[in-house]
Amino acid sequence: MLLYVALGLLVHLVFFASIFDIYFTSPLVHGMTPRFTPLPPPAKRLMLFVADGLRADKLYELDEDGNSRAPFLRNVIMNEGSWGISHTHVPTESRPGHVAIIAGFYEDVSAVAKGWKENPVEFDSLLNETRYTWSWGSPDILAMFAKGDSGNHIFTDSYDASSEDFGAHDVTKLDTWVFDHVKEFFHAARNNQSLLSKLNGDRIVFFLHLLGIDTNGHAHRPTSREYSDNIKLVDKELKEIEATVKDFYGNDGKTAFVFTADHGMTDWGSHGAGHPLETCTPFIAWGAGIRLPQKVSAQNFDDSYLQEWKLENWKRQDINQADVAPLMAALIGVPFPLNSVGIIPVDMLNTSDLFKAESMFTNAVQILEQFKVKMTQKKEATLSFLFTPFKSLSDTKQANILRKARYYIKQKKYDEAVSLCRELIDLALRGLAYYHTYDRLFLASNVVLGFVGWISYASLLIIKSHCNLTRGVSTEAKVCSEKIQTMLP
Repeated sequence: MLLYVALGLLVHLVFFASIFDIYFTSPLVHGMTPRFTPLPPPAKRLMLFVADGLRADKLYELDEDGNSRAPFLRNVIMNEGSWGISHTHVPTESRPGHVAIIAGFYEDVSAVAKGWKENPVEFDSLLNETRYTWSWGSPDILAMFAKGDSGNHIFTDSYDASSEDFGAHDVTKLDTWVFDHVKEFFHAARNNQSLLSKLNGDRIVFFLHLLGIDTNGHAHRPTSREYSDNIKLVDKELKEIEATVKDFYGNDGKTAFVFTADHGMTDWGSHGAGHPLETCTPFIAWGAGIRLPQKVSAQNFDDSYLQEWKLENWKRQDINQADVAPLMAALIGVPFPLNSVGIIPVDMLNTSDLFKAESMFTNAVQILEQFKVKMTQKKEATLSFLFTPFKSLSDTKQANILRKARYYIKQKKYDEAVSLCRELIDLALRGLAYYHTYDRLFLASNVVLGFVGWISYASLLIIKSHCNLTRGVSTEAKVCSEKIQTMLP
């Protein structure tokens, strides 16, 4: 009996582990060629601000007195740039959120479980492709994107991990630390010829990770005064940082600015699931290469946010969180992250139509290459007579779409080219999902059948043992009865 118990435990452990292998596998593939827009980019440098844990509504809405908590960013929305909601994916946690923003793909759930400070899988990111990157903020986040760099082009400046104290009296110091160090950095650079030379180059990113809002949200909840005051502080400091950077570069108009968040937060101060308060984050972009605000008379959205935020006359352009990575790459002219599944929101670009079309074409080729590699890997791992290809995107169709898109660009039919590239991207993304889940039904069915088979076997074993026991008791009772009868006179 002990043997059966041990065997049962082993079977269940194998089946349990197989569930993770089926559903929690990395979406990454390797072997693609880096791709970038083959035209001069609109920006030489980019500043990325990520306000950890910032909900879209808390930034965009007006307070009870009708005033904005972020007057600087609201002025950007109305006079300088483009804005909208960046829709995140589950799990709404800091690590996968930053990976989506900077690397352009949605990290598998298992990556969160396998490690926070170390990358369970290696991936390409926007920061890898830059000439130089300087970043400030939490050691947990910055280390993710500096791993593997020999110190040649990704520079990090972090506060001590012990500073991330949810019970601290004033956690806004996490953000003031970042802003103060950035200001000191640009001030010191004026008297450092080596650093000044690097800063005057192109393909540069400055990454500011702001953890204060998230920490305040967990400690005091997003409806608290502390959370609102932290938003006000960030907004005030953003204005000063923009002025510092513009002054440093002599207002050359070659700096792009992007402000967003990795995830939102529920009213009770939690995140990780898929509630709109967790998945709706702000996205604001302005500066070099970004389109100026567009006044509109009406907009069609399923929610009532525009009316609540008093922004119904400024065009809102929602994006998926992964779309931020290819947008930033196009702005500064670096290769798109290899595993990015983001689609450039070309309507946000203030560039020539040719640049938009070429960027979308490059975007389509970059995602298509992932599809090809994924298909090849799956084909090699499957018996030829059992392999079923993704029929909606055959080799012939790929070639036809690419050839037609290139023809449209040569004929200056840029809108048609962009539309065709979007169609190709959609097909390639569907194909990636198809091959990523190719074995899921088969493996899941085997696990279910295995469970059913084991339960059936165990049930039959129990019934058989029970029947033997009953038969044994019945036989013994019959013998006793016969003995008693012979003893009677």
